[in-house]
Amino acid sequence: MGWPLRIIVASGIAAGAVLAVGAFGRFSYAPMPDAADVLNRDRYAMRTAYDLLGRRVSAEEAERMKATPEGRAALSPENGAVAIDEALVQRGREAFYRETFGNEVFLSDVMGMLDGGLSPFEVARAVLALGGGATTNLKVRMSRDMTVGDRTWRKGEEVPTGLDVAKGAPAIIGIRTFYDRGTLRMGITCALCHAAVDPASGKVVEGAPNTDLNAGLLMALSKNASAYFMHASLDLAAHPGDPARTVSQADGGKAPLPDPRSFEAAAKVQVGSWPPGSFDSSADRITNPTSIPSSFSAYGEPYSWSGREAVGPFKGLSSLNNNVHAANSDTTQQTAAARTLFGLDPELYLGTVLQGAAREALRYDPAGTKRPTEVLAAADPTPESPGLNRYAVLPSFPATNYMTDNGLFASVLGEPANHANNAMSAYQNLLRAPNAASGDAASIKAGRGVFERAGCAGCHSGPALTNNRIIPVEEIGTEPTRARAGAKMEARLSPPAMFATDTPFPLPESPKIVPIPLEGDALKQVQLGWAHAGTKGGYKVPNLVGLAWTAPYLHDSGVSVGPDAIRQLGVPGTVDAGVMPDPANSLRALVDRDLRAKVVAANAGSEKTRTARVTGEGHMIWADRAAGFSDEEQTALVAYLLSVDRLTEDVATP
Repeated sequence: MGWPLRIIVASGIAAGAVLAVGAFGRFSYAPMPDAADVLNRDRYAMRTAYDLLGRRVSAEEAERMKATPEGRAALSPENGAVAIDEALVQRGREAFYRETFGNEVFLSDVMGMLDGGLSPFEVARAVLALGGGATTNLKVRMSRDMTVGDRTWRKGEEVPTGLDVAKGAPAIIGIRTFYDRGTLRMGITCALCHAAVDPASGKVVEGAPNTDLNAGLLMALSKNASAYFMHASLDLAAHPGDPARTVSQADGGKAPLPDPRSFEAAAKVQVGSWPPGSFDSSADRITNPTSIPSSFSAYGEPYSWSGREAVGPFKGLSSLNNNVHAANSDTTQQTAAARTLFGLDPELYLGTVLQGAAREALRYDPAGTKRPTEVLAAADPTPESPGLNRYAVLPSFPATNYMTDNGLFASVLGEPANHANNAMSAYQNLLRAPNAASGDAASIKAGRGVFERAGCAGCHSGPALTNNRIIPVEEIGTEPTRARAGAKMEARLSPPAMFATDTPFPLPESPKIVPIPLEGDALKQVQLGWAHAGTKGGYKVPNLVGLAWTAPYLHDSGVSVGPDAIRQLGVPGTVDAGVMPDPANSLRALVDRDLRAKVVAANAGSEKTRTARVTGEGHMIWADRAAGFSDEEQTALVAYLLSVDRLTEDVATP
């Protein structure tokens, strides 16, 4: 379908939506591309019939197991088994593009993503101005002046959002728009970060990270960036306010709230420091964003940069999918754990989050009669669970249990608890990167030899070129704060557990809880990933599938070089300057100590980059002249790395 016809169809849908809104008062929409609009349509073959707490069970093995009572019990939902079929994968794809788990309430009513510098009208105008064309970086005009640090964005000035719109699409990938009886909201889905538009074709690359998504700037331009203060280097006491603006604490005492204006200004600086293509998913009160990873996830376990998502269905991938929504898209759910995690009284914590809320119903007024928790309870659309999103709640809440940060599972009404996260895992594990550009076969073969001689294969082995291990931060040498982001959660830890995979949501009165076995070396690796048991944390060995789509490199996005390898160095010279990293040059900086030194120096020279703790240091495995490799061999190594577009072994998926 050509784009003019698509726009006409979209207009017809919009007209129908207006009628529906008039009749029923509610409407929502999120784009999901047809197969013809996807660049990487080819998938791995589906050869796994069950996932059993991370163990793949083939159809043949499943048939043998079903022949015995013990085998049937092992494959039951009460044992944590997930049956895999085409319907599950299709549900996963739908959830990937369209499921918000209710985060539109937090993002719109608390953070005020639609009430800051970018209005819904200007966003819609920017999409329509494309005329059916594609963009990897939607430019949206400011609707009013707003200052972020020493930069004032003026009304009418275009903001590089990094939001993607596919060719012929009427809306932004990964954003779901809601209209509810006069109230407009926006929520986000996994596709916002983990799908991207190919600039050449305008088609969607499913699983590719959105490497120029300007998430930090978008949050800085919201009305209430302070709602994300626990992900930033912010001290409440450094922003004293009116002594009369206090909150009644749980112990009956009074605590002063931070000054709303100065605290909000400081919050904008912190989140605004994130490089495009990064997100700070660690609520450790330190600004330390990490590069958005790909969803070419098969055999890439453990998940998250620190490797702490390692247990449960799909070897921790369902845990990762869950925690994005159960821990990162709604900060009100952390109220119960605020004292343990942040050293703050729960009422003070929530009062700080809500004092600048965009919607009056959720705004805490210290002159009012309600405590912050009472304000939240009065306006909460999900009173049966903590926070504003839709959660299935373990009895251990708010304790961490290695399967979840807090005992919460983001879930969808009418289907089993955590089902959408499991479905997305099955879908993601079938995703292949687009076919790599054809290269010189001899050079690629030579590059594989360099890969082995340089010692890369010592860690980067196996089907996805990872040994699935976590390396202590002292050994890998990269920026350390993110590695220990989970350390405080050890103070409130329960055994890993989840709901039986057929548990209805909303939950029944006595849901079945499935314990997740964890011992020996597996336990030690998980403890390292969480910086528990006396460790300082570490970083996982990432998989190397699809590197052509994932620049810049390292967990902090610090190894970034543009097409001009002399002038476009580091985050300041590339993504912060509107220049996309060149994968080949960036990989060369990863293995060449001289070029890396220039990249590290460029990062260190930027105050914004220093605020985000982006260094580009560590992973000192070299394939350069000093290590005995010629320039030609280094070039061959880079060619080999960029050629890896699928699993290197014929193994079962998802």
